[in-house]
Formats: sequence, structure tokens, C-alpha cells
Amino acid sequence: MEEEKKEQENNQDNNNEEKVIIETPEETKLKQELEETTDKFKRLMAEFDNYKKRNTKERENMYNSILADIISAFLPVMDNLEKAANANSQDEGYKQGIELVVRQFSDVLTANGLEIIETVGKTFDPELHEAVSSVTDENLGPQEIKEEFRKGYKIRGKVIRHAMVSVAN
Repeated sequence: MEEEKKEQENNQDNNNEEKVIIETPEETKLKQELEETTDKFKRLMAEFDNYKKRNTKERENMYNSILADIISAFLPVMDNLEKAANANSQDEGYKQGIELVVRQFSDVLTANGLEIIETVGKTFDPELHEAVSSVTDENLGPQEIKEEFRKGYKIRGKVIRHAMVSVAN
């Protein structure tokens, strides 16, 4: 039994010794080709991933641009509806009907990302507002907006129509 144990220990020692593997030139060449192919594959996968990201971003930008163009075409209609709602009328039912249409139209535009640019009481910002007149008013601060002539709108942070305002100096 002791001899068997010694023999097993000798076998384990032999297994623990480093084995030297000699590669033939063909194996070395195949290994190099495999590494090159693997590298090409990884690069191709990275290119494809970048292509997908770029394509998604371009589609999103195209969608936002088309949406802004369509909504811009409806803004004059919204302006006219608001003027009709603010006009004096003897017929209360007519006035309520116009107000309902304005509210519905506004809700649809808001649901599609339209935001109203705040004006009166805010500081003039040339990226958001278009100054069409200036007034002297000591009650207002410098570059403070006094009056709004036409509403301004933006979609997802992009201005699609500047607000026309009167600015205090």
C-alpha cells in the first residue's frame, strides 16, 4: 500500500511539471490568422454598433424636424382661434364652443411636445424672444418684457417661433 501511495505521489509530481508545447510553423500561422480574424470581427461589430446609434439619432432628428414643420404650419390657425375666443360676442354658446376648440387644439399640440415660451415679466432673451418695440417704464427692470404681441413656441427645447414682445429699457 505504501508503494502505491509513493507511486501516486510521483505521478502527481510528474503532472505538476510544466509541459513544453512546441508549435509548428503551420500552427503559429493559424494562430496568427485567428487573432487577425478575431480583431477584424471585433472592429466590424464596433462599426455596426456605431452605425446603429448614428442611424437612430438621425431618425430621431428627422422626426423632430418634421414634427416641428407640421406644428409650425398649425400655429397661425391657433393664433386665429385664440383671437376668435377673445373677441366680444353676444352669443355665449358660440364663445364657449370656440374656447373648447382652442383648448382641444392646444392639448393636442402640447401632447406632441409643444411648449409656450414665457414672456411677460421675464428677462428678454434673443434666443427666445423677438423685440418689436421698446418702452421706458421705471416700474420694470432692465430688459424686462412688458407686453407680448404674439406667442412663441418651442418643441423639445428647439424654438420653432420666437415670441414677439415689447421690452423695457
